[in-house]
Amino acid sequence: MGEHDVRQRSEVEELRVFLKHLLNDVRAMEQMLETGVIESGVRRIGAEQEMFLVDDTWRAAPIALEVLEQVADPHFTTELARFNLEFNVDPLEFGGGCLGDLERQMEKLLAEARQAARTCGGEVLLAGILPSLNRSDLELASMTPNPRYLALNDALTRLRGGDYQFFIKGVDELNFHHDNIMVEACNTSFQVHFQVGPEEFARMYNIAQAVAGPVLAAATNSPLLFGKRLWWETRVALFQQSIDTRRAGRHLREQAPRVSFGRQWVRASALEIFREDIARFRAILSTEMEEDPFVALAEGRAPELKALRLHNSTVYRWNRVCYGISNGSAHLRIENRALPSGPTVRDEVANAAFWFGLVSGLLERYGDITRHMQFEDAHRNFFAAAQHGLNAQLAWVDSGLRPARDLILDTLLPLARDGLATAEIDGGDADTYLGVVEERVRSGRTGAQWLLSSFADMGGKGPLAERLSALTAASVDRQHGGDPVHLWPLARLEESGGWKQNYLRVEQYMQTDLITVSQDEPVDLVAQLMDWNRSRHVLVEDEANLLVGLVSQRAMMRLIGTYNPQQMDGPLAVSEVMQPNPVTVAPETTTLEAIGLMRRHRVSCLPVVKNGHLIGIVTEDQYMEIAGRLLEQKLRE
Repeated sequence: MGEHDVRQRSEVEELRVFLKHLLNDVRAMEQMLETGVIESGVRRIGAEQEMFLVDDTWRAAPIALEVLEQVADPHFTTELARFNLEFNVDPLEFGGGCLGDLERQMEKLLAEARQAARTCGGEVLLAGILPSLNRSDLELASMTPNPRYLALNDALTRLRGGDYQFFIKGVDELNFHHDNIMVEACNTSFQVHFQVGPEEFARMYNIAQAVAGPVLAAATNSPLLFGKRLWWETRVALFQQSIDTRRAGRHLREQAPRVSFGRQWVRASALEIFREDIARFRAILSTEMEEDPFVALAEGRAPELKALRLHNSTVYRWNRVCYGISNGSAHLRIENRALPSGPTVRDEVANAAFWFGLVSGLLERYGDITRHMQFEDAHRNFFAAAQHGLNAQLAWVDSGLRPARDLILDTLLPLARDGLATAEIDGGDADTYLGVVEERVRSGRTGAQWLLSSFADMGGKGPLAERLSALTAASVDRQHGGDPVHLWPLARLEESGGWKQNYLRVEQYMQTDLITVSQDEPVDLVAQLMDWNRSRHVLVEDEANLLVGLVSQRAMMRLIGTYNPQQMDGPLAVSEVMQPNPVTVAPETTTLEAIGLMRRHRVSCLPVVKNGHLIGIVTEDQYMEIAGRLLEQKLRE
């Protein structure tokens, strides 16, 4: 759950003290590995379930604190945003019926979350990215009021030195900037943990890296963000960019992002990862340190290594090494952070079973995977899977590139079955969960494919916001049914709940595909744009996308009556006829407020701006179209 008793480092002395504790923790870890006091010979599994909270209009609901108060269960904790929640399952020994036990506990905790959310007027959704999420949901007001999150935002933003830039290209393109780390809250995941012994850590961690791509290809569930069709697992690109503190420089200096796959195989122990992360990434959070780890070791206690764990929690490898204490014994875990939340608990446990089985099975089959596979292939596989899902071409052991679907069905699923059998996992459970993965891959119906197919099936029916709401509503409905995603029927537009809730705010239906001019361009261009696009307004912006004016059809008609080109030295500039400082609205403005502004100021359009930047427009014509649809609907009734 992370160390919550934190504060932003504000003084050089405080940083020096923290780093001293951090280095002391590393030395203590070295001693623990040398003396064999870290638990070995025991395999345990665990999981963290992140989820979205939505309201009755299928939008993000900032009610996490109220839900936590209702649920009153220590398994639950907050996440970065008020519309996210997390629960942690109890550790289970890896063997026998552990997979079935994992699913049952997750279903029980999810039922608690759903009941508490309903009491607060909301619902729970398992999704890698909430389809109906809006940019306005990502303001600091939506951040959970926890010192850790506030300090993390301040520290990362200071290191970044300015806004965070986002550029993701898939079928569509997403290109925007944001002034805080709340974009990270767009992502929710299903993080699985696998406890391993220190003597086998390097081999098993490397195998976890090797199988990360194929497992992700079978599990993708995040293809949409703000209505844009991007990567099949858009979380991978979005998470890296959401907390990327690197600054562009004049020289080709290599800088590692805080979210990464890693740079090379691990050669000997977990210490290599801890040391590299300390060397490459500045400490950005600190907390009070009271324990001397060497005193704890001398007294026969497992030290907390609080500084090491805190620093480790601010470096986000897709496969992360974790140090923990269970029943008084220190242990090491591999945490798989790449798997998305959802589509159902059954799907998630199936993904976990596939991963557990592969990590176990490949250890038995290959031992040291680094002798059979290049790190660059594992790295490339991961990002190919994130971008293309089951359509990716993946490199595998001694066999070159293969289609992801064939590799999984012909090679990896049998290896995973062998791995689960070697661990003496209940055969019926192994068949059930790996069977889900097999049917999902064979049919090609991952969560990502279901979302994209549903989105395409709705075509251009209704506004974008209504289609995205339908995806959210249908996902919640199908999750209650419990069937894995490859059995889900496609979402339908009518599941959004009707037109009304999709026209509540300007951002839900504003036009964002804008054609603009600069104030220095000739008025003749404006006339042509109005003619070509049959529009009554042309917006004027500067090079920084700041709105500087508006040219209306009425202004152009007045110009025609007075314009004499023979009296002009040259073409008339847009600045001569534009209306500066037009009436504008923010994307969060309600529709009723927007209509009131248009009536009060007698204008037929409202540019939509955020921090002065032009992002959209709403027009009288749009409201006529909406009114026409409503009138037609009422008359049909």
